[in-house]
Amino acid sequence: MWEPDPSWHRLHGAGGPATHGVWLAEADGRRWVVKRLEAPQERTRARTDPGYAGYWRREAEIARDPAVVDGPGLVPPEFGELEEDDQGVTVRSLELVDEPPTGLFVARGLGRFAGAAHRTPAWASRDLLADRLAMAEGRGGWRTLARTTLADVADSLWRRRGHWVDRCAAGPQGRLHGDAVPANFLARRGEDVVAVDWQCFGVGPVGSDVGYYALSVREEFDVLVDAFLDGVGPEADREAIRLAAQVTAVYTVLSRAEWALAQAAKGEGALAGKFRHPAVAPHLRALQRQFPQMERLLD
Repeated sequence: MWEPDPSWHRLHGAGGPATHGVWLAEADGRRWVVKRLEAPQERTRARTDPGYAGYWRREAEIARDPAVVDGPGLVPPEFGELEEDDQGVTVRSLELVDEPPTGLFVARGLGRFAGAAHRTPAWASRDLLADRLAMAEGRGGWRTLARTTLADVADSLWRRRGHWVDRCAAGPQGRLHGDAVPANFLARRGEDVVAVDWQCFGVGPVGSDVGYYALSVREEFDVLVDAFLDGVGPEADREAIRLAAQVTAVYTVLSRAEWALAQAAKGEGALAGKFRHPAVAPHLRALQRQFPQMERLLD
């Protein structure tokens, strides 16, 4: 059975569904982030479908073939040697400590990455938002939001989710980082951004990444989208890209709010009394910031 080296220092709060653990290790005078990916024991889509959003070994595939995500706009860290066994894969990437790039620089980098010519490996995700909404559906949909003042809005958007996913799929397609949050964008490298945690990498509607990113940064949605469009270039289909950003932002922020409220609702007391809970309030504030995008979809 695989075990981490006793000299490694465990990093808490990092990783995804397939991540068994993340550690910081030193070797030959260099510091490495070591991530252990373990295969699901059951033959679920996460194990058998390389195009699925939650495919367990996607980061290992990127470490094996980093040219797939090597710019422009985003670039991967330096990867070390892969170690594979019957239970999983151990991935090493060089630790990078630097001044993080600004939100607008990242947004432009995401646009350059999405708009560039690319090849699509078999293990790239292909229906990221649809897969995430299917996960939400498997949890019962947005049932807890139905108990709030947003009930009618949430119900209308939930019923039309397939329509909006299809509309985005009909627009331009490009590469997606898939988990565009500030913690995954570590430093500038010339005109590019060094990005980590590629477990959701794939191909999908151009604009999806910046819509996802807008939920985690202080810059306004429209300013971020304009920077993203600048990165895509003058031939960008501005209307389709803006729509993909709006759809991703709205459906992601509502799903996150639903998840947080559903967890809080398990405790005693009225649901409304839990809106200021520290595990809930940030999601509701993020949701409020996206009211203009919701109105545009409802119109």
